[in-house]
Amino acid sequence: MTQAQESSTSPATRPATSRNGWPGVAALALGTFTVVTSEMLPVGLLTPMGRSLGVPEGVAGLTLTVTGLVAALSAPALVPLLGRADRRTALCVLVVGNLGAAWAPDFGTMVVARVLVGIGMGGVWAVAAGLAVRLVPAKSAGAATSLVFSGIAVASVLGVPAGTYLGALAGWRAAFLAAAGLGAVVLVAAALLLPRLPAERVVPLGGVLRLTRDPRLRTGLLVVGFLVTGHFAAYTYVRPVLEDVTGVGAGTIGALLLVYGIAGVAGNFLAGAGAARSPRTTLLVIGTVLALTVAALPWLGGSPALAAVLMAVWGLGYGGVSVATQTWVLLAAPDAREAASSLFVGVFNGAIALGALAGGLVADRVGVTAVMGTGAALVAGALVTTAVGRAPHPRLPGRDPVHDPRT
Repeated sequence: MTQAQESSTSPATRPATSRNGWPGVAALALGTFTVVTSEMLPVGLLTPMGRSLGVPEGVAGLTLTVTGLVAALSAPALVPLLGRADRRTALCVLVVGNLGAAWAPDFGTMVVARVLVGIGMGGVWAVAAGLAVRLVPAKSAGAATSLVFSGIAVASVLGVPAGTYLGALAGWRAAFLAAAGLGAVVLVAAALLLPRLPAERVVPLGGVLRLTRDPRLRTGLLVVGFLVTGHFAAYTYVRPVLEDVTGVGAGTIGALLLVYGIAGVAGNFLAGAGAARSPRTTLLVIGTVLALTVAALPWLGGSPALAAVLMAVWGLGYGGVSVATQTWVLLAAPDAREAASSLFVGVFNGAIALGALAGGLVADRVGVTAVMGTGAALVAGALVTTAVGRAPHPRLPGRDPVHDPRT
């Protein structure tokens, strides 16, 4: 590290945390809710979107794929490109992207709009968790990170179903317009509740990539890759699996997914508390729960009651993945939290796309229930990586991991 870099990370140049920063943390949580809702809206709107834009549903589904891939590629690049610019600018891009999607007269325009959504997503995700720990005292960092990531689980329970319902009532364009409006609300809330948000430290793109030389961060990113790929290889096809194994209809599947989502909210906060004490132990528990549950669903899910229990346990486990892995990453790179978070976002979104692709290949060539075994095997890979890889030291109560020499 150069002398200039060292001086940029000194306590004098780093914004002070605030004991009244919780409204700002809540604004960040609303931001993550908006990001996930914006990303996943096409899931419930594919049929009317495709019909309106003149493309098949399969092609319309690319609007989801392109957004995830752009977010994965843009997040590591945005941190050095933004430099010391205010991080709230990423929200502006997200709003413009959703407005473009609501207006899009053809599929090409829609793809451009979704690219902008992906860029906005990458920018928001890359800084959200790192900002949370800058707004509250060190002893509250774990709780603040959990609150920020609760937006993910709440979006799956409320955001995407609400967008689907609005699309049915007022047309699919209204759902994207509402997402743009929500993004504007978040932008106003960020302006009122958050301080100006420059980077803690300007890191060039080469510096972002060089962070992966740290075995603790490298292990964390590998765990993210295995866990998220395994989850989405299975979860993307959970509906046909439940239809085949349990024999339930669309209404019951909707209820099972609601149970999954509610359990995910609880899992987020449980894992946040555990990861602050020991990220390795927390992820070992999460990985074990996910591997066993996903593998068991084709064998034990024949009863709707057992299927509900398994979906609840699955949601409880996966609900903690984001906050636990992000905590690991932040502890592994306490002096470059934004840069490390951008790598986390890139790996996470890339793993979503890879998991959906892997699950589709297995479903087509072997059978839909086989995706559960594939997902469980990948999660088992995360378990092994967590157990044998280098882990960061947990944050001790009352100590900031940035200044604590033991981290």
